[in-house]
Amino acid sequence: QVLLKESGGGSVQPGGSLRLSCAASKDLVSTYCMAWFRQAPGKEPQWVSSIRTDDTPRAPNSVKDRFTISKDKDKGEIYLQMNSLKPEDSAVYYCAAGMSARSGMCYTVWSAYNIRGQGTQVTVSS
Repeated sequence: QVLLKESGGGSVQPGGSLRLSCAASKDLVSTYCMAWFRQAPGKEPQWVSSIRTDDTPRAPNSVKDRFTISKDKDKGEIYLQMNSLKPEDSAVYYCAAGMSARSGMCYTVWSAYNIRGQGTQVTVSS
């Protein structure tokens, strides 16, 4: 059973933009932390953005000025708007869902997310 399905990946030139979508469900996006991770060849999955059940977003400094995570609860979807893309942003991007900490904060490690999509490839190259 596919619980998360990503779309929107592709090839883009440096400086370009892409918008990734993740089809989930109303229950998932309302109950779990939703996050985007990426994995480049030969590297571990890297946290890109997450959004809490109360819609609070969070992202690492490396992308927070360029990437924006959002949620549509009615559609049960998650999005990642990526601007000013760089070659080092090239990777397979995964949508993931996981339980939050007791504080409500979302974890930033791959192992905390046990519901994962199959990924969508993003390639940034001239």
